[in-house]
Amino acid sequence: MMQTAPRPVPAVSYGILAIMLAGLAMLGPFSIDTYLPAFPNIQAGLHATAIEVQQTLTVYMLAFAMMILWHGALSDSFGRRNIILGSLALFALASLGCAAAHSVTYLWAFRVVQGISAGAGMVIGRAIIRDRYADADATRLLSLVTMIFSIAPAIAPILGGWIVKLLDWRSIFLFLFLYTMLLLWFCYRLLPETLPPAKRQPFYPRNLAQNYKQVFRSPLFHLKAGAVAFNFGGLFLYVAAAPVFLTEQLHLGPDQFGWQFIPAVGGIFLGALTANRLAGKMPVHLQILIGFGFLVGAALANVLYHAFFPPMVPWSVAPLFFYTFGMSLVAPGVTLMVLDLFPSIRGIVASCQSFTLTMLGAVISGLAAPLLSHSALWLACGQLTCALIALGCWTASRSYQALQQRRCGNAWEALNESID
Repeated sequence: MMQTAPRPVPAVSYGILAIMLAGLAMLGPFSIDTYLPAFPNIQAGLHATAIEVQQTLTVYMLAFAMMILWHGALSDSFGRRNIILGSLALFALASLGCAAAHSVTYLWAFRVVQGISAGAGMVIGRAIIRDRYADADATRLLSLVTMIFSIAPAIAPILGGWIVKLLDWRSIFLFLFLYTMLLLWFCYRLLPETLPPAKRQPFYPRNLAQNYKQVFRSPLFHLKAGAVAFNFGGLFLYVAAAPVFLTEQLHLGPDQFGWQFIPAVGGIFLGALTANRLAGKMPVHLQILIGFGFLVGAALANVLYHAFFPPMVPWSVAPLFFYTFGMSLVAPGVTLMVLDLFPSIRGIVASCQSFTLTMLGAVISGLAAPLLSHSALWLACGQLTCALIALGCWTASRSYQALQQRRCGNAWEALNESID
């Protein structure tokens, strides 16, 4: 990763930090959603098959998931700022490579490099929030970042559709290059370092192995991270299936992808706004349960509609608004709970959580979406399955914590009795 010489960075306000972290998180949806409408053009331009073009998304997701394990560890050892700046520079170069690719094999290779570098801002951004803020302030900032970030999945496919209609598919990757260079300049000027050298972890293989083992051996980590991951999986199923679902099932063109993405992102935005307003005013566990009510209810309504009626707009996409609204109510509280499981290695925990989420996304894009995307009913059933698994993970985490507390209480009582 690129190392930057120490330089004074001006104090950054709450709002500017939110915009910066949201801009970093936007690299992910821009990398995925912007080029989805261009799949037929890429297939024709590179003389590739539909499956080969679909795999450009799968290899990106796999590389994203594998490298996301390391972004947090690197930032725990070398600082948050340096890793973010280096990753942005690498992503910009990879975007140029994608734009210049003359075969689908080269496009795969540069998509892998994009996947390696795209996740740093999202992962490290969560650690930065927890470095600087606690409790309700952290929840508010995380939900504010989510609100700003939610613009990307809404505009990305629409923007990509217009770019490929007016120019060509290569211009989409040139747009990503320009966006990344602007973000690199912005972060170089204003991004603060929130992890002082005294608090950094040694970058030793044995130390890292122990830290990762500690996280991945925690049942609570898997249950709580699973709750977030499967909620996201229910949405990402529709994102990965969009090129087939929207064109074959709903008969929409490449510049009409907004029919699906605008309701989904509208729900993310309003859900994050609601979470922001509720922070500190309502018990987190109650907010999460309300969110799951929206999630499961929307997914169930989607299944029931497609069991009796043919797919059509707006009814086939309207449930996504309520699904993502619930998702945004659940995510901030559970995410902070995951980070607080291991406070001294939050960067690694953020990486492990993102790895869990992204690996599930890769499986969904590579296996579930191709299998389910040709049927609106099966797609809706897939989303309901994800929502129910997420609810099961959350419920199990609550039961497991209660069991741990009872065991600790019994052990404490036994110790007191032995002393007496």
